Amino acid sequence: MSTTDKDVDGNSSAIWKNHISIPETPAGFTLRTTHPTNPDGVEVMLEKWDAGSEEPPHSHPGDDMTVVVEGKMAIQFYIASESGLLADGEPLILNQGDTGYVKAGRIHDAKYLEACKLVYVHDRAFGFVAAG
Repeated sequence: MSTTDKDVDGNSSAIWKNHISIPETPAGFTLRTTHPTNPDGVEVMLEKWDAGSEEPPHSHPGDDMTVVVEGKMAIQFYIASESGLLADGEPLILNQGDTGYVKAGRIHDAKYLEACKLVYVHDRAFGFVAAG
């Protein structure tokens, strides 16, 4: 591989430069690139998140898989109760190279402990359902 083929920090890659602005997303969500939405297939996204940013408790209509390309994040799962959301276990910590899975409808949040680059795969057209 020549130095022109290498991408040390990801910023020079054309893949990471195809920015799609998503309205009403949490602060710190700085990039999403996506394969065209297919309601009967999968949606694949590349995401960048700033260190210290977070997503509030939410769920998705389909199963998802997150691969941490760079950085470190935490996912906290919740159970809905009459008194509100209750934490379900300890947060799942994902480091660079780790993969996390979330079942459809499972309430969770995400905290980006370091600046993150993620590959996110959703088994339907992407959806974000606020919880709590």
